[in-house]
Amino acid sequence: MTELVDRSALEAQATRLVDAARKAGADAADAVAIRAVNQVVSVRLGKTEKVEHSESEDFGLRVFVGDRHATVSATLGADVTELAERAVAMARVAPPDRYAGLADADRLTRSFPDLELLDEAVTDTEAVVARAVATEDAARAVPGVTNSGGASAYWSRAGVALVTSHGFLGSYETSRHGHSVSVIAGEGTGMERDWEYASRSHLADLETPEWVGQRAGERAVKRLNPRKIDTQTAAIVYDPRVSTGILGALVGAISGSAIARKTSFLKDKLGERIFAPGIRITDDPKRKRSSGSHPFDGEGLAPETMDLVVDGVLQTWLLDSATARELGLTSNARASRGLGNPSPSATNVLFHPGEKSPAELMKDLGEGLYVTDFIGHGANLVTGDYSRGASGFWIENGEIAYPVAEITVAGKLQDMFARLVPANDIEFRSAFVAPTIAIEGLTIAGR
Repeated sequence: MTELVDRSALEAQATRLVDAARKAGADAADAVAIRAVNQVVSVRLGKTEKVEHSESEDFGLRVFVGDRHATVSATLGADVTELAERAVAMARVAPPDRYAGLADADRLTRSFPDLELLDEAVTDTEAVVARAVATEDAARAVPGVTNSGGASAYWSRAGVALVTSHGFLGSYETSRHGHSVSVIAGEGTGMERDWEYASRSHLADLETPEWVGQRAGERAVKRLNPRKIDTQTAAIVYDPRVSTGILGALVGAISGSAIARKTSFLKDKLGERIFAPGIRITDDPKRKRSSGSHPFDGEGLAPETMDLVVDGVLQTWLLDSATARELGLTSNARASRGLGNPSPSATNVLFHPGEKSPAELMKDLGEGLYVTDFIGHGANLVTGDYSRGASGFWIENGEIAYPVAEITVAGKLQDMFARLVPANDIEFRSAFVAPTIAIEGLTIAGR
């Protein structure tokens, strides 16, 4: 497994693309080379249904001719000279964009910290199949589970190289391991489904198949015999599995591109209090062994940890070079890059925990809805309108009483942010981490 990705070869290919672009007449250029290897196994009812192994090696080239630019991409084996000439020809007829361009040369990083993103552990197909089977077996062993939607396990490894015509050359590798399962409890029209997953950069950090399977099975059984509730205004408690959606809404609303287009409900809120006092949210691109981490951003800058919200006050936008220029600001190295143009994005976002436990939050509320699952995406980041189908449990006398289903939760993100109270429980299981969250005064549409 250690030879699946050759970083020096990726760097050489990206360098060839940039050199070819300059020879074709580009004033400036940058290139990304990405090699990815993935294996996914699916099982159901103890039988292997699918084993997929894929390998890809793709390249993206961005060229600038004056204030015009174009981007092209291709797979391994493409003619570098032809690709560069096509890109330059496209750029010459593209509309001008005075904000586009490479990152400032004096800000390019030359230091690449070891963030432990690569696991050198060898993973063979038999081991991946065994993880999937064990995950499903553990879920099906939970009393009350009657069927399985299937389990999967995977590993992946990728290498990324970035080269620019003004002096940046860097590369890094990442790996991921994971397994998940979905199971059904109950019979006939009374069946309920739930799921669980685990995903880590290093196999040694991965939650066991038994842990994942048991959690999925127990969740499904707890959802049996759900009730319908009346339409009303009530408090909502978000399980950590779904509370990260609040972070997703915030990140989308403070993206520099949304701010520049004036398509965010937070466009005029920089420096203002949007959460309650005491709320802190940070973005940390250097969290070790995390899927959101990287030693440099999509333009070759060194991203640093920064506060998005301090004491409830919005501190910054997420900026790449282009959106920073358009807004008259400086990039904070949040350029995300695939094969196309960079765009601003968050890395590892942490909603810092509060002081009370989830049980204490629910006791304070007395009554409300504990949401464990959402259906669809219902946040309008232009207006702040929020409406999502949900299921979970009703809270009575400060404790979870019975499962509920077929409901919709609605509100305004502006009001939700302002009334939000975090609990003290957090688990670093993904790039976005949030505790249990309580929000009073949301509309619940029921029967």
